[in-house]
Amino acid sequence: MSKEYALILGVSSGIGAACATQLAKVGLNIIGLYMRKPKDQIEQLNNDITNHNVDSKLIKMNACNYDQMESLLSSDDFKNIKIKVLVHSLAFGSMKPFIHKDKTQRLNKKNIEMTLDVMSNSLIYWVQSLLENNLLIEGSQIMAMTSSGGRKQWPSYGAVSMSKAALESACRQLAIELSPKNIAVNAIQPGVTDTPALRKIPGNEEMMKKVINSNPRKRLTTPDDVAKIVTLIGTSDESWMTGNIIRVDGGEDIIG
Repeated sequence: MSKEYALILGVSSGIGAACATQLAKVGLNIIGLYMRKPKDQIEQLNNDITNHNVDSKLIKMNACNYDQMESLLSSDDFKNIKIKVLVHSLAFGSMKPFIHKDKTQRLNKKNIEMTLDVMSNSLIYWVQSLLENNLLIEGSQIMAMTSSGGRKQWPSYGAVSMSKAALESACRQLAIELSPKNIAVNAIQPGVTDTPALRKIPGNEEMMKKVINSNPRKRLTTPDDVAKIVTLIGTSDESWMTGNIIRVDGGEDIIG
């Protein structure tokens, strides 16, 4: 009999790590991909997961190396398993403006294509390959992390903003195409969350201060806030809620 797993792309910290721990709490086995993280921190995350008596496979790999992706999904690591939950939480993009008099300080074709590939296109390729390898099931839940940056601008956030808008569109299209298979696809929009990815955004301290002042709860969103909603959705077999942008922000977005 196949075991059910959650596959988390970008598991090493922040929202991805919190999702791994919360999903393990409810009995899902975990496969997580990560790129850069000290060995002791990965070992600690692995312990946090296996403390809930589930299997844990944390794999160091570039999730956007699609040859490696194909090899992994057809490997022994993926035999006799099914993916109940796919969490796309890849956060790596170029933080440069579109316009700058110094060509080295502005976005170029390579920067833009890399950001789009990591933060948007990769979701499509992973879903395609999971289907080809018969790893998704009826009732699978696919969730991708977006942000309000998909429709709001911030200095030097242009490539990421484009990518989030593209990711949301990809989620809607996948939702339509996977609906006959009873597989749901939704974008999750966390509020501003203090994660390593946020700390890379120029002006992040000003952004956090503004959000804390305006949010009805007077605090930032936490990775656990997001992970609890991902777990709530992920443990459901219902696929009627699909193609949405689900805000997890304590009311941040409606305040503006």
